[in-house]
Amino acid sequence: MTGLVTLALIAITGLGANLWWTADPQALRPVARLRPPSAEQWFGTDQYGRDVYSRTLYGGRISLQVGAMVGVVSLLLGVTIGLCSGYYRRIDAVVMRVMDGLMAIPAILLALALMALMRASVKNVIIALVIPEIPRVVRLVRASVLSLREQTMVEGARAIGAQTPRILLRYILPALVAPLIVQGTYICASAILFEAYLSFLGAGTPPIIPSWGNIMAEGRAYVQRAFWIILFPGAFLALTVLAVNLVGDGLRDLLKVR
Repeated sequence: MTGLVTLALIAITGLGANLWWTADPQALRPVARLRPPSAEQWFGTDQYGRDVYSRTLYGGRISLQVGAMVGVVSLLLGVTIGLCSGYYRRIDAVVMRVMDGLMAIPAILLALALMALMRASVKNVIIALVIPEIPRVVRLVRASVLSLREQTMVEGARAIGAQTPRILLRYILPALVAPLIVQGTYICASAILFEAYLSFLGAGTPPIIPSWGNIMAEGRAYVQRAFWIILFPGAFLALTVLAVNLVGDGLRDLLKVR
């Protein structure tokens, strides 16, 4: 419950950033550069005089968007590939060798390599993070399908002439909903964290778009003079990832996922 409430509050503040007494996150005020937190600038200002409070709230939009999209797209593609791989044994060996090859590369390195081939944008960050997550979903779905395809209900469906798509959608897929929901929350948390990694390394979202990773990357050169540039986006990032993981743990216990 705590994680769900925290995540809801972060989502509300991020999606409704323009409603919470925020200024233009890109407005430059050189005369007010590197000012500490005060009643006027709650989170202080950065090296260009931009309001860190506004940039932090607007940055939450990017992180939540990336996390949600990566989770949804990874599940859709992973479920489709996993169902086919687990049910059709002819393609199983080929598909799983490809998935094993992708999993052999650390996710962050694979994402960095993919971003090096594409220009910086939110869309490309989502693509670069989806590809390393697909194999994990595929393996989860495939393992469940290999077990479920031998169940009596599936054998009975075959006996009465049910088509393969109906068997997969009507008898196998519903049994996977609970573990996939839990897996989706962990993918979302991982994507939010990796997006910050990529942006911090300069390979994520464009610098013109405020994101938690970009804000911290720009503030690292001034950490001794203006620690608040990194402190507040980092705190929001850690709190968001923690909240998503708590929601995942709560769903796992609620749905009794093994």
